[in-house]
Amino acid sequence: MSERPPISPRSPRAALEPEQVPPPPKRSERARNPFVIVGNAIITIILVFMLGAGGVYVYGKKMLESAGPLAEDKTVNIPPRSKTREIAETLQREGVIDINPWLFMGAAFALKASSELKPGEYSFQKNASLRDVIGIIVEGKVVQHSITIPEGLTSEQIVARLTDNEIFSGNVREIPREGTLLPETYKFPRGTSREQVIQRLQQTHKRMLAEIWERRNPDIPVRSPEQLVTLASIIEKETGKADERSRVAAVFVNRLRQKMKLQSDPTIIYGLVGGKGTLGRPIRRSEIQQPSPYNTYVIEGLPPGPIANPGRASLEAAANPARTRDLFFVADGSGGHTFTETYDQHQKNVVKLRALEKQIQNDTVEPAAEEAQPAAAGAPADTNPTATTTRPAATKRPARAAPPAAPAATTPAAPGRQGAAQSTTTAPVVQR
Repeated sequence: MSERPPISPRSPRAALEPEQVPPPPKRSERARNPFVIVGNAIITIILVFMLGAGGVYVYGKKMLESAGPLAEDKTVNIPPRSKTREIAETLQREGVIDINPWLFMGAAFALKASSELKPGEYSFQKNASLRDVIGIIVEGKVVQHSITIPEGLTSEQIVARLTDNEIFSGNVREIPREGTLLPETYKFPRGTSREQVIQRLQQTHKRMLAEIWERRNPDIPVRSPEQLVTLASIIEKETGKADERSRVAAVFVNRLRQKMKLQSDPTIIYGLVGGKGTLGRPIRRSEIQQPSPYNTYVIEGLPPGPIANPGRASLEAAANPARTRDLFFVADGSGGHTFTETYDQHQKNVVKLRALEKQIQNDTVEPAAEEAQPAAAGAPADTNPTATTTRPAATKRPARAAPPAAPAATTPAAPGRQGAAQSTTTAPVVQR
């Protein structure tokens, strides 16, 4: 056996001191390779990026899908030529979104919508998410405003309505020709130019007129679509009841066939004021026979052009009038008319109407102006009595031309829609 080395005695303090630690093992040559170092760094960066991207994805998805701050549906107008940031600021100001504009821009970029955002007026639903908001703007789902153009307005009156409507932009350079606009309900987005509105009304009218002209009764005494519009415009101004248009059309068609004057009061008014549409006072007795290209008490046949813009129903009635022999009609006191074939029958209906008007006048204040007072039913008769008769004042329709005050014969006109009077050569046609 070998001998153990002698144990040297150590002091207590020396015994507490650690023995010398051996040096660490040398790193392998492979670990010190620069390619390994770079590779490890790249892997670390990729892992950190993936973790960050995952966090951004989770946060972004939550931001896009979460309910928005809107407490109720809201319409917001994004001004023209707005940039992405300006759109974000508008939406934030209106309470549609509650995130920083930069986050909105980032969301738009992530959805590949940065260049697709369109200005306009949009309606956002309650609690609309950011994804929904961006989708609505990208698709251009702008609010459509319903605009109703009433039948029977002149082109000048229609342009005035468009001018007064704040949702449209620009000006109308020229008043369209009478009878070239189709009254109807249309939808337009805010900011549509008034010229574009006019063009749409004209295109719709042209298309519909062509369809109706193709389906017309070939026996009607009109030679062109333009004359059809002229006849329809007179029908439009004479009655507002849908079930009467074809019978009113029949009266005028029958008179045209028999070479009788149409004697329509609205044509007198148009000859006096043109596109203004309303006279603002009763027709004077002297104006009934006042020469005018449009006064159908004076001229033969149809006027040279329309006196208003008729609607589809009146165009249809003019193209396919009722098959009757009626030559006269008079207000029945209830908002409609009574139609007759002979003047004697017509006069009886006039007497009934006058009795009703007298009863109504007894229950109301007498008009102050002398020319607005109807003549007594028993006024002396002329050799060629006028049969101009309109509905009583109690059933007057609004926004229609003012009535004649004192027709040129024994049968006076009552307040309401304009009717026709008789010339000195033909039997009268009576309208309201």
